[in-house]
Amino acid sequence: MAGKGALARVTAGAGVAQLRNKPAKYGGGVSGFGKRLGAGLATNAVGRTAEHVVAARLHEDLNYHRSNKKGVAPRLGYALKSTVITRDTRNGKRRPAAGRLAGHAAAGAFTQGVLAAGSGASTAGIGLAADAGANVVREFVPRKKGRPAKRRFATRASAK
Repeated sequence: MAGKGALARVTAGAGVAQLRNKPAKYGGGVSGFGKRLGAGLATNAVGRTAEHVVAARLHEDLNYHRSNKKGVAPRLGYALKSTVITRDTRNGKRRPAAGRLAGHAAAGAFTQGVLAAGSGASTAGIGLAADAGANVVREFVPRKKGRPAKRRFATRASAK
């Protein structure tokens, strides 16, 4: 089952696609919207599954952690880089986010191959751009009161 955020994103995407009549083969009306929503949920499930399987195998931390940097430009750079760079959960070293990239590639391949509903490359690119935008929001929008920050990643060196 998709979470509330994923459901909201997929529903919004289906709404935009409905207004643009993309893909046209789904038609209009409630039926067309339902097909777009179902395709979006399936694509999301494939992408998130691939992302988590690869990330777990490679010990990648998929959570966004706010930077300790000062100033808009350094924080913006950190947020954007964090879209494609992650930390290894075993040693804390930064490395390419293979899980995230594999998830978007799988979602794109599913959209193009199984659904025949669009360009796989654009699906993957739009997904990465959405992740980058979400990271920027996470970096700059204040947390809600009463909601604790996620624990910072502890390396083995700092745990000793």
